[in-house]
Amino acid sequence: MTYEVVIGVEVHAQLRTASKMFCGCSTAFGAPPNSQTCPVCLGLPGSLPVINRTAVEMAVRAGLALNCRINTLNRFARKNYFYPDLPKGYQISQYDAPICEQGWVVITVGGTKKSIRIRRAHLEEDAGKTVHEVGSSGSVVDFNRAGTPLLEIVTEPDMRSADEVVAYLKTLRDILIYLEVCDGNMEQGSFRCEPNLSLRPLGTETFGTKVELKNINSFKYVKDAIEYEIKRQTKVLKEEGTVRQETRLWNLERGETVVMRSKEEAHDYRYFPDPDLVPLQLEKEWTEGIRATLPELPAAKVARFVHDYGLPEYDAMVLTASKGLAEYFERCVTLFGQPKTVSNWVMGELSRELNVAGIDASSSPLSPERLVELLRLVEQGAISLKMAREIFPELYKSGKTADQIVRERGLTQVSDEETIGTLINQVMADYPAQVAQFRQGKQQVLGFLIGQVMKASGGKANPGKVNELLKRKLTSSTQ
Repeated sequence: MTYEVVIGVEVHAQLRTASKMFCGCSTAFGAPPNSQTCPVCLGLPGSLPVINRTAVEMAVRAGLALNCRINTLNRFARKNYFYPDLPKGYQISQYDAPICEQGWVVITVGGTKKSIRIRRAHLEEDAGKTVHEVGSSGSVVDFNRAGTPLLEIVTEPDMRSADEVVAYLKTLRDILIYLEVCDGNMEQGSFRCEPNLSLRPLGTETFGTKVELKNINSFKYVKDAIEYEIKRQTKVLKEEGTVRQETRLWNLERGETVVMRSKEEAHDYRYFPDPDLVPLQLEKEWTEGIRATLPELPAAKVARFVHDYGLPEYDAMVLTASKGLAEYFERCVTLFGQPKTVSNWVMGELSRELNVAGIDASSSPLSPERLVELLRLVEQGAISLKMAREIFPELYKSGKTADQIVRERGLTQVSDEETIGTLINQVMADYPAQVAQFRQGKQQVLGFLIGQVMKASGGKANPGKVNELLKRKLTSSTQ
């Protein structure tokens, strides 16, 4: 029997607020354990939560960008479960009245566009972090993260492959980063994803048993974990076994999913409205005011780059994947005015250096002004394209101008016709057999002769000028 995979995704995006969801403790990453806590986020008796206004604003911004309906009336609930990293014994979340509902995003996989429905996006607080120290017989808990504001974004089960899930996650992450509501750091846990997948016989509509995957901190591992789980469930079903509803962890070392716990249902958490927090009423005018501040999002920017700059859609998608890279590109185009040339350099040489350094274009040591100076030297014929690529690493790292590097290395390109003509005459004298072959119609010999002229010039001759003058001399001598 052939099976179809059905996948929905839950994402927990940490909001970029300075303080926690219901108290004033810092959300900064990397502080000493339990140094960013107070009676509220530790759930001590008598402490009362207060809603973080900035977190609500960020949730609304995200919901609007995800085409969601923003509920004017929403409320917080207590999600009850017992685990060492949950200090109150419950998590403040939203259940029956979330802040955002019924949205959608469009993804592109293999050149095909597909709409993924967003079921809901709701605010909640994070739990603490259980630390399993190597060599220790027990575990310890760091509550610095407890109370950090999260936006949980839940899709409908609309995805049918690991590639679609990765495309959705990348699209969502880009949107949140553009909005500046989440930094998207998967390794630090700012953007955590939990695919829920099941299998069903192809052509049927009934869902199979759902398995949730956790402990995944990169897009590659998302793809690997889903593909492994598809194979595992397929094997279980073909052997007439039973797929259990459970949560499974991705074990990187073993390259497989392993059981964590049985999967809970909503009723297991015994949700009820939090008596310490009154329902939250959002004025429509306030929400529309936030809508007016939304930036140009990645999909709109892609369309504009294609239309205004004449770029291929592939270039536009690469350049807009990072807000910093898109802004860098546009600054270069403003200064230089040749979009495709700029695109090639930004996507190629610049991105290569940025990837090695592990930084965004917004932190690039090479400014758009210095890159454009290099492009102008090529355009003016002062240096060849090959030379420009050779000096680019030094230009990126040194802080020098392109002109400085060219002068220091003595790389100024020779375009003088008399000088190049002398070199051509010498090469034609040194290789009479090849000259004769060309005149007999063997056109491919031209490349060899051009190479010899370039070699004689130490690579400094203008290749275009060499090509032009050499053709002229070879053809004029036959007349």
